[in-house]
Amino acid sequence: MGTEAILSVHNVSKRFVVKKKKVEREIPALAEVNFDVREGEFLSIVGPSGCGKSTVLNLVVGLLKPTSGDILLRGEKVEGINSEIGYVTQKDNLWPWRTLKSNVAFALEVRGTPKEERDGRAEAFIQKVGLGGFEEHYPHELSGGMRQRGNIIRTLIYDPVVILMDEPFGPLDAQTRMVLQNDLLNIWDENKKTIIFVTHDLVEAIALSDRVIIMTRRPGTVKDIIDVKIPRPRNVFAIHTSPGFKETYERVLESFSAVSLLAGQEGEKEREVLD
Repeated sequence: MGTEAILSVHNVSKRFVVKKKKVEREIPALAEVNFDVREGEFLSIVGPSGCGKSTVLNLVVGLLKPTSGDILLRGEKVEGINSEIGYVTQKDNLWPWRTLKSNVAFALEVRGTPKEERDGRAEAFIQKVGLGGFEEHYPHELSGGMRQRGNIIRTLIYDPVVILMDEPFGPLDAQTRMVLQNDLLNIWDENKKTIIFVTHDLVEAIALSDRVIIMTRRPGTVKDIIDVKIPRPRNVFAIHTSPGFKETYERVLESFSAVSLLAGQEGEKEREVLD
């Protein structure tokens, strides 16, 4: 992991205008968010529901524009959708009319990569995540975990500079989640891509990450950034017994509990989820 920031979020605030019964009002989603992401870093973001975690990702990729503040990728201001940033969503979004291999290779197809090359690269990634033999299967013929593997490698295949992941394992059962966490770490260990990962699962955040950002209730801002000093490579199946896990978990839990308790006490008035 490098020491230089590849991505910087500087004093970013975001307000949404909501119209109800012909009355407009502003909803503050984020307030002066600041953090840097180092090249090759695996960074996770956790926080109470509605704190703006997903809003941060949408701002970074350029789907939303900050109300104030700047987002810089390699020193250049992000303005509009940036194709150097990959985005893996919670829903797999595989096209039902395309096979797994065709779905995975789609980004290369758009870029004009010759068919033989893109098929070869797609097959290599499919093998890497244990889906060999399913290349010609359609999404409806695959399990949820298999589809999400396809979703992840469909982003990785075109080698984006930064990869955003918005709770990609959220809807999966516990066993499948751990298998996919392990797959993701194995892939990350090979090329050390810069990843920003949103999750509600504190153990998942610790198991995967170099650092964990704790966000406050809405309007979300950064409360803490906690280093994860667990040695790599990591075994997600036995992460609880890893050196440094207990201490890190206690720090993350203490910080998260403080903001979650506050959110529970003060969040009953409004339930618009801007997360």
